[in-house]
Amino acid sequence: MKTDTELRQDVEHELEWDPSVDAGHIGHSASDGVITLTGEVNTYAERWNAERATERVAGVRGIANEIEIRTTGEHNDTDIAKAVADSLACNAALPSGQVMVKVWKGWVTLSGELTHNYLRRSAESSIRYLRGVNGVTDLITVKPNVEAKDLKRKIDESIKRHAALDAERIVVNVDDGEVTLAGTVRSWTERHDAERTAWAGPGVRSVTNHLKVSLVD
Repeated sequence: MKTDTELRQDVEHELEWDPSVDAGHIGHSASDGVITLTGEVNTYAERWNAERATERVAGVRGIANEIEIRTTGEHNDTDIAKAVADSLACNAALPSGQVMVKVWKGWVTLSGELTHNYLRRSAESSIRYLRGVNGVTDLITVKPNVEAKDLKRKIDESIKRHAALDAERIVVNVDDGEVTLAGTVRSWTERHDAERTAWAGPGVRSVTNHLKVSLVD
């Protein structure tokens, strides 16, 4: 198990390695495996990227993201809401009029209903780099549009097609769009691949990953 000093050093190196983050403006501390990020950045995207970089470090048990966004220029909520709406409208993957936008003090709330989780993620990522955005709350729901047995079959078939996954070790259960993965995999990469495969299913609202990593056949 890493000490807090080792963990803090690993986080520092990962932030410096990530080209989307200006590590010189970000402070960090470690306490019992929990990392606290501080400092100032220019955009919500950089704050988000710093958190993702920290998540990648082995041994991190939790993250307190206290990074502040340095506001440049005048960005009132009306201007931000218009910019967000325009960005969503320009996203060819999103169906027109399905995502609603609210803005309060630079914080954007997205709501609505979509058919796939990748569309929900696409909506959030398309506004991440807009100036004036201080944060995003994603309340978009994914509506199941297939029967549970059909969704289970589709996910099972997708896992079988995946060259890096051993389908015989993975058990898929589906209940009203909520997917649970159980069984064993050979690596953390395989575990993540299985979860991403499940998320790709039509109407998947959540994925609970109970897969265990076992190096023993």
